Amino acid sequence: MKESKLIEMQNKVGALTRVVQQLMNEMNNLKDLSIGTLEVVKKLPKYKKAVDELKAEMEEANKINKTSEKKLELNVE
Repeated sequence: MKESKLIEMQNKVGALTRVVQQLMNEMNNLKDLSIGTLEVVKKLPKYKKAVDELKAEMEEANKINKTSEKKLELNVE
């Protein structure tokens, strides 16, 4: 391979490395932001009640999905 081609490839790999490092830094920043936001939301009034309501909704949705899956299984045969 020509030396110029190798240098070009090396430059591209270096650029990609910098991009991936920047993405990793941004992911860490987003993680910190989301954790901070969650901690603030936990301090809001009625947080526990809202979480309990969401859990109840999820349980209801899971029941509906299980019923639908059973119906699908019966129709397949």
